[in-house]
Amino acid sequence: MEFENIPTIPTADEILDRSLRRAAAFKREKTNKDRANEEFIRAIYSSVYDKLTDTVQKFPNFDELPQFYTDLVNILFSVDKIRHSLGALKWAAETARTVGGSYARSMRESSDTNTLRKQATARISSIVHQVDKDLKYLNEARNVLRKLPDIRRDEFTVVVAGYPNVGKSSFINLVSSASSEVAGYAFTTKRIIVGHHAVGRDRIQIVDTPGILDRPVEDRNDIELQAFSAITNLADLIMFIADASEACGYSIESQMNLMESLKEAAKDVPFEVVVNKSDMKELSGYPNMSTVSGEGVDDVVSMIREYLKSSPKNLISRNQKEIPE
Repeated sequence: MEFENIPTIPTADEILDRSLRRAAAFKREKTNKDRANEEFIRAIYSSVYDKLTDTVQKFPNFDELPQFYTDLVNILFSVDKIRHSLGALKWAAETARTVGGSYARSMRESSDTNTLRKQATARISSIVHQVDKDLKYLNEARNVLRKLPDIRRDEFTVVVAGYPNVGKSSFINLVSSASSEVAGYAFTTKRIIVGHHAVGRDRIQIVDTPGILDRPVEDRNDIELQAFSAITNLADLIMFIADASEACGYSIESQMNLMESLKEAAKDVPFEVVVNKSDMKELSGYPNMSTVSGEGVDDVVSMIREYLKSSPKNLISRNQKEIPE
């Protein structure tokens, strides 16, 4: 996954402490005082440059990210702000190397390399401290982004949508086998759950989105926007779960209004409505199930499997197409 390999990002003081210790080790190896001072500075700016550059390179290229992840980053932080901070690190790396290199070269013609060493160290320290806020911001982003769910683009994906408390998570817990990976990815109050359901050599990826309310897009909060992004960017099949009993706290009319708006937003994606809590109340015209009693759940799973059969992401279907007649 794009974010999981981003290492912990040090603060400016941590970068400088590491660089100074490395430089001191180089300095001790030289018997000539002037040469030792020059190597001291070269070691500092090289260490600073390497660490800042490595930090930038470990972040993914946002231009190549799937739209779902780009949307999530924008909801949680800001792609533009992350890019700005990464640009600041690039500037600091190049500037530290340029300034340090200039001082190191001037030492060869100087009679007071100690003074130049102190000046160079102060200049490089000042440059690194100028991006300390960027380092801290990027580390904050890293700590959140590395916990995002790993959505596999080559796996058939069912996005489960609906109002809060209609039984979306309960459905995933039931249909995901005990050995399947079912994990909650929590960040602040935002939550996405990804479960997997094995079908032979294939795997169905089931994404439980945070609940969405029936209201204009501009009024939706970050949690709802995250769910909407999953629906519009990930789904091979959208399964809308409704609660006819209205025990979720929302009227069936409001739920169906939301269903129609989501269906309109995802015109090109297959869309199925399933009514949960049938042990309390059923709704004719739709598949009914109860995640409490388990009644009807197998029928819903069979329906999902039928969609997989006709999907280009179906492994058996792909293999058949590759076999020459």
